[in-house]
Amino acid sequence: MLIGEVARRSGVSARMLRHYESLGLVRPTGRTVGGYREYSEEDIQRIFHVEGLRSLGLSLRQVARAMDDPAFTPSALVGDLILRTEDRLRRERELLDRLRAIDGSAPADWRGVLRVVELLRGLDSPSAARRQQAVLAPAEDVPVPAEVLARAVLAESDPHVAGALRWALARAGADGVASVAAGLRAEEVDVRRRAVLAIAEMPGDEAAAVLVDALGDSDATVRAHAAVALGGRGEAAAVPALVEMVVGGVNDVEAAEVLGALALDPGRAERIMSALVDALAAHTADSAVRIRLTQALVEMPAALARDVLRSLARDDDRAVALVASALVGVLERRSHEDGG
Repeated sequence: MLIGEVARRSGVSARMLRHYESLGLVRPTGRTVGGYREYSEEDIQRIFHVEGLRSLGLSLRQVARAMDDPAFTPSALVGDLILRTEDRLRRERELLDRLRAIDGSAPADWRGVLRVVELLRGLDSPSAARRQQAVLAPAEDVPVPAEVLARAVLAESDPHVAGALRWALARAGADGVASVAAGLRAEEVDVRRRAVLAIAEMPGDEAAAVLVDALGDSDATVRAHAAVALGGRGEAAAVPALVEMVVGGVNDVEAAEVLGALALDPGRAERIMSALVDALAAHTADSAVRIRLTQALVEMPAALARDVLRSLARDDDRAVALVASALVGVLERRSHEDGG
């Protein structure tokens, strides 16, 4: 088969076939009477083998060694190719993210593009101070894409930079919520914690709905952040998680204060009191838990908490009884001061 026909069948140009011949990769088996290259079926099969190995990213030198060196083993080379490909994909992904961020900012001219590039470089800086400056002093007239801020806040470990990023995200509105909410589905618990902290600072019903979903997270800290944020918004859905925080000793003082604020609404007060009393009944053998629950009762309306505390002042657990007795006195003084 002549070179032109081989080129048509294999998809390899005649020029490349001549290059393969010069490198010794594929030599035509013979020549015609007129001196034209003539390829056998075995030659064509070798061409396909060369192309197959090239498709894996091997150089022509590596292809030649793979095909002609009996001692050559593919494992080490394939492993190296995997690492190189992963690195290339990572760099391509970074470039794609950067281009999307620029597109999301809708720059009016190339000056706007360069401003967004400068922002992205600042956020990628190893210096926490530089990252914080990039967030707090963005380029004029160039909106910061919410996706960029979300990606940065989910990866940021410095508390000061993270605070600045959360502030910027809160100003992004619904776009900010949608961009960072994906972090609550991450396997890494630190990412989920950063996500819930960011969403906790965002206003609106969409943020509240995401926080309600976060109450079911497997991590107690994520649940706690969501519960405190929801409680601060007056959401009754946070009550079970807030009581759980008191029981577990996870920011229990803050949880009790939020429960007290929720209980200012008479429609919720009875429910919250019932939840605390039920928890006391469920932990009769754990003195530390009962003390925390007893202390939480003092945050409730005095008319509801007084009788429960008086009962606890006679509790068999002396430590619980002493705490309850002291808190009865606190309620009485508070009532006296309010009356005066």
